[in-house]
Amino acid sequence: MEKVRVVSVKMPEDVYKEMLLRVPEGERSGFICDAVKEKLEKTPKPDKILELEQRVGKVEKELSEVRKYLADLELLTFERGKTNPHSFCLDEIDNKIVDYLIHYKGATTPELAEYLKTNRWLVLNRLRRMQKVSRKQLGESVIEYYPGEKSGKKKAWWINEQLVET
Repeated sequence: MEKVRVVSVKMPEDVYKEMLLRVPEGERSGFICDAVKEKLEKTPKPDKILELEQRVGKVEKELSEVRKYLADLELLTFERGKTNPHSFCLDEIDNKIVDYLIHYKGATTPELAEYLKTNRWLVLNRLRRMQKVSRKQLGESVIEYYPGEKSGKKKAWWINEQLVET
């Protein structure tokens, strides 16, 4: 027979009274044990979840590497000039950033922050996220940062016009 452990349980008064009414005195311990076992069967094991998350993460990483290699070899089937930069936007702020970059062909982070009336760090984080996501999906970034001077702007973000639909 299995080794038995004693467990103390705190439960609301109304639940306790209901259990006293429904479960006979000699069977309460077994009833509580069965209830715990039933709940455990429905609860996934944390080590299995962690293992699955790690496996999914590994597969995603390997897939992004394969996409990057295919893009480098120009075998990935995206057509130049056909990518919609708005597909990498999460919300209205991202859409406004992309609209501004398309309209003005480029902008600095402070210019975008002033236009959006928000913090420049928020703008910077959004730009970096869109750059990272587009690079992961396409092998090239839809939005690029150029630290030098280009079209009269220094340290500005630019739309990659080779990838963007016109």
